[in-house]
Amino acid sequence: MSWKTVPANSIALRLAALFLLVAMGVFLLIGTALYRQVDHSLDMLPAAELDARFSVLESTLNRFGTREHWLKIHNKLNLLSEEDRRIRFWVVSSDPAYEYGKPTEQVRAFAEGAQGMRDLRLADSPYPYKVLVSELPALGERPALRFMIGIDTETFWQAQHSLLVAIVGLAVLGVLLAAVLGYWVARIGLRPLLALSNEAQALAPPRLDGRLQTHDLAPELAQFAGAFNAALDRVSLAYSRLEAFNADVAHELRSPLTNLIGQTQVALTRGRSAEHYFEVLQSNLEELERLRSIINDMLFLASADQGSKATALTQASLAEEVATTLDYLDYILEDAQVKVSVSGDALAPIEKAQLRRALINLLNNAVQHTAPQQIIAVHIEAGPEHVSIAVSNPGPAIADEHLALLFERFYRVDAARTNTGSGNHGLGLAIVKAIALMHGGSVFVRSEAGANTFGIRLPSAQVRGFAPQN
Repeated sequence: MSWKTVPANSIALRLAALFLLVAMGVFLLIGTALYRQVDHSLDMLPAAELDARFSVLESTLNRFGTREHWLKIHNKLNLLSEEDRRIRFWVVSSDPAYEYGKPTEQVRAFAEGAQGMRDLRLADSPYPYKVLVSELPALGERPALRFMIGIDTETFWQAQHSLLVAIVGLAVLGVLLAAVLGYWVARIGLRPLLALSNEAQALAPPRLDGRLQTHDLAPELAQFAGAFNAALDRVSLAYSRLEAFNADVAHELRSPLTNLIGQTQVALTRGRSAEHYFEVLQSNLEELERLRSIINDMLFLASADQGSKATALTQASLAEEVATTLDYLDYILEDAQVKVSVSGDALAPIEKAQLRRALINLLNNAVQHTAPQQIIAVHIEAGPEHVSIAVSNPGPAIADEHLALLFERFYRVDAARTNTGSGNHGLGLAIVKAIALMHGGSVFVRSEAGANTFGIRLPSAQVRGFAPQN
């Protein structure tokens, strides 16, 4: 992959940018510290050189005070100035005979200032002079003098500038080199991730049985590959269930459609009486009602899958809701010759229409698998965080491997659940689960002691934030 084809949001580029920022920070800190240290050292050099030269001349200046001796000192100063053009001497005195360096008014005013090391800017030099100002007391014929040694700082300023350019240049070069090397290192480090990406691209429906290899991977990538494989397991399971769901939907819709087409074709083969056509239309209406029921249930489940929640909550007695549901199912219970006993009660925030629908499905499921003259038990239990409604019917035990799947769509255990009526199309318990989830609850099932229990568990009023009722 060339630089031109690297996406702007590439991890390698981001890591290279981070390397660049880190390198900039490091070079900035080191360069600043180095520059200040060298700058301090360069600033001390002129002062050290001036102190050294003055210490050589000081004993001679303070030893003799005659005019003849001053002439010798004058000649020596000329010689020293010619040897090093950076050095300049000035002597300011009340007697012009003892002056040196043709001091201007600027120099004279400067000489009147404090003794010690100071900077003097002259019109003929773009850089300041570092000047050591000393006072020599009167001695013999010589009056009091102001003796000054100055050194041109151009060389030191140029060295300082060259150092700054060198540091900045090396820093820029180092930063760029760190960015390039960082990108190269990042590309090498991300090669295992690229290999995982290529491996993952080969895993697409319908081939979902493969998994990413986790051996010989770095711990971070092994964790990522493990999480990806776990997600792929869930996708594979959902895909398998979707395929089974599609097949079950096709099967459930095919039966009533086949009946409709067959009955209609038979009715049209020859002339029939009005009574016969009425019977055919009545039979077709039953099949159409069955189709509508399947479609409505599937639409409801699709809405629940998209995250629909029960919002119109009302705090109500669950025992009263069960009683209302039993009144609605009175004829079904009478035809099946079974009775229902209800025990317990609890208050819970519910959406009444949805809960009644779940109760109808739970009771219908129990009625379909209960022999005549037996009793279905409904038990309501209140807990600190949840309330539960359990519907139990006597019947053969259900194998453990089936229990977790009974609330899935179109799942039936025909060998253990008999008396399946034509009105059951395998979505009743799935709708119960969807309604429980819409209320923030869950479902449960158990098969023990000769009874099979299906139930729904809902959040209590305290969990929902409803005030308790007296």
